[in-house]
Amino acid sequence: MTGQLFVCATPIGNLEDVSLRLLRTLREVDLIAAEDTRRTRKLLTAHGIRAQMVSYHQGNEHKQTAYLTQKIRQGTRLALVSDGGMPGISDPGYLLVQACIAEGLPLEVVPGPSAVLSALVLSGLPTARFVFEGFLPKPQGEKRTRLQALAEEGRTLIFFEAPGRVAPTLHAIRDVLGNRRMALARELTKVHEQVIRGTVDEVLEVLEEDLKGEVVLVVDGAATAVASLNDAVEMARKLVDEGMTKSKAAAEAASTVGVPRRSVYEGLLNPT
Repeated sequence: MTGQLFVCATPIGNLEDVSLRLLRTLREVDLIAAEDTRRTRKLLTAHGIRAQMVSYHQGNEHKQTAYLTQKIRQGTRLALVSDGGMPGISDPGYLLVQACIAEGLPLEVVPGPSAVLSALVLSGLPTARFVFEGFLPKPQGEKRTRLQALAEEGRTLIFFEAPGRVAPTLHAIRDVLGNRRMALARELTKVHEQVIRGTVDEVLEVLEEDLKGEVVLVVDGAATAVASLNDAVEMARKLVDEGMTKSKAAAEAASTVGVPRRSVYEGLLNPT
């Protein structure tokens, strides 16, 4: 008798963010593969669930994929969970899903909370079209190269980032993409949930030095940024007509709209 894999999205912070389907699945499966068994145990205990668990994390993912695939083939009903959100999205899970599909083993997804979608909606930035980039590379050179490849991306950009690397990443975003509108969301669904909105520079101004908690960065896409630049240039022209110097007009309009001052100034010097 063949078993089945259930890919289960779990709360990203608040343990009450569970569905009846998730609770039923976790109660009925034979085994739970968890990224961190201690963290998953807290979720299970909060909802009165007792279950056998096995670890499945980045360090043992390849080895455990073969073992768990065999278990499913032998009839085990297996639930796969990460520390929070959907397994496989910047978390282990892709290899196991891929292996089950390759072997024709039953596969089911139990949807649930998403840090990506929660941050996007809370950001106030365009939601119709967006692209999720996960974590940017740690080395600054590689990080800037990746950002450069996104410079003309018109959709809203979403990134995950570790607390200790937020400031360097924001500086890289500003240098490569410009002083775009953005939002920084951290500790989503938790007691200390926080969303900082503004331009990249404005977020940097109020950023805490000892920032803690998981962080999601949502950044305006190029299409919106271009439209904002046009608005800023038009605003600067009106300020110049009122007697302000081009330099001051560009600075004021850029600060108000949230675009690079240099771009506004160049727009004043080179009207189309």
